[in-house]
Amino acid sequence: MKAHKAQVIGLGLGLALFVAAGLLLTAGTGPAVDVHSSAPSPLMRPGQLDPSVMAPAERLGDAFAMVAAQIKPSVVSVYSEKTTRLSIPELSDPFDDELFRRFFGDSFSAPQRPDSHRREFRGHQRGMGSGMIVDKQGHVLTNFHVVRDVDEIKVTLADKRTFDAKILGTDPKTDVAVLELEGRIPEDLPTVTLGDSDALKVGHLVLAIGAPFGLAQTVTEGIISATGRSDIGIADYEDMLQTDAPINPGNSGGPLVNMRGEVVGMNTAIASGVGQYAGVGFAIPSNMVKTLLMKLTTGQKIIRGQLGVGIQDVTKELASRFGMASPRGVLISQVSKDSPAARASLKVGDVIVRFGGDEVRDGRHLRNLVASTAPGTKIKLELIRDGKPANVTATIDKQAEDVGVEAEPAQPEASRLDKLGIAVQTLTPELAKQLRVDVAKGVVITDVNDDSLAAMAGLHRNDVIVEANRTPVTSSAELTRVLTKATAEHSVLLLIKRQGASMFVVLRW
Repeated sequence: MKAHKAQVIGLGLGLALFVAAGLLLTAGTGPAVDVHSSAPSPLMRPGQLDPSVMAPAERLGDAFAMVAAQIKPSVVSVYSEKTTRLSIPELSDPFDDELFRRFFGDSFSAPQRPDSHRREFRGHQRGMGSGMIVDKQGHVLTNFHVVRDVDEIKVTLADKRTFDAKILGTDPKTDVAVLELEGRIPEDLPTVTLGDSDALKVGHLVLAIGAPFGLAQTVTEGIISATGRSDIGIADYEDMLQTDAPINPGNSGGPLVNMRGEVVGMNTAIASGVGQYAGVGFAIPSNMVKTLLMKLTTGQKIIRGQLGVGIQDVTKELASRFGMASPRGVLISQVSKDSPAARASLKVGDVIVRFGGDEVRDGRHLRNLVASTAPGTKIKLELIRDGKPANVTATIDKQAEDVGVEAEPAQPEASRLDKLGIAVQTLTPELAKQLRVDVAKGVVITDVNDDSLAAMAGLHRNDVIVEANRTPVTSSAELTRVLTKATAEHSVLLLIKRQGASMFVVLRW
């Protein structure tokens, strides 16, 4: 697992074993069976158990055993080592002091040394994770953080055969890496089968296999707790599966397997305040891995798609403002010049509800969909424009760099201009350049009073208001007129620019 998420400590493992032993002892001496009772207990006579009652549990256990037996041979342990160098200054000579020499002379002085006295120490940092063999050519799938910045990698198979390995391809933005075994590749190399993670439902049974705390070939069981988890902070592009199957340090890179023996995820991280299993683990979906695997196994660079829009999630207040019965899709708050979005005639205020064949859940989901689309692909977008359905086709472009298209969620609070607690002035070309906004007209917020409605709404000094209720504003007078007309509604829809990004805000009073 990631170092900041989980740290392997010898004492922690010993304590866990001690506690487990204590629990077993307690279970063995508890009041479940009364040894002084003369009545026979069915728990003490296994032959009396009803086979029809026990059969379902036995069949489920057999199913777990069959899945584990199928997948374990293709699960490997990944050992890494990194050489570190530390240079520290040597201790200074205690006799090399002017005051000391005044009293005792130069006879106590140490021999002359160079001006800089430093010693270099070399150390070795060792790490361990898990992985899975994905093809007969000896390619191993694992997490990028398992092999990041290491000097040496060794891979140990389930049958104890060990190989040197090298990094063939990485995608840090999804925390995925592919290794290649070196030397002669065995013909009998076992491989995993990647399943369809989109077919998973909350509650489906899964097994996690890996080397928690260095205990290779460990199998744990649980369910899918949630799908589509994002904003976890594991990687730039997240669409994580959540599971309660016990995952601990050393499980990173190992498979999460469905009851057909197919890999549906790669175990990656845990949510825990103590650095070990606390009931919440995360895995990268197999379908996300599939989109990367072919390129990574051939050493190609991952190139992501770009649409060229600024977006934000649709709140209930925004939905009503844009003619929608309920929140869905994502709202376009900015369209970049000369972008695929601009060429497809997408507009600020459009709501994207479908991207190709996928219903858009939120901004993170759309970002992942666009990024995983090959540049040059034509994609049909279904929109809500001015409260009515619309369709456009966009040709996805190559993403030169992360463009940070997601704007901050809107905060639906505000009041009329005279009650907002703000001061404004007309935007000038000099101010636009200074504030790094790509508009020539608007109203700049020059001050926000503490404890005002504007401050509570999240308006900031230097925000530029470019529209109010979809009407361009170029002065405080125009803004005031729009606010006055909106008195009966007690709210106004503002489009603001903040350091190059755009966002809609519904202000209420």
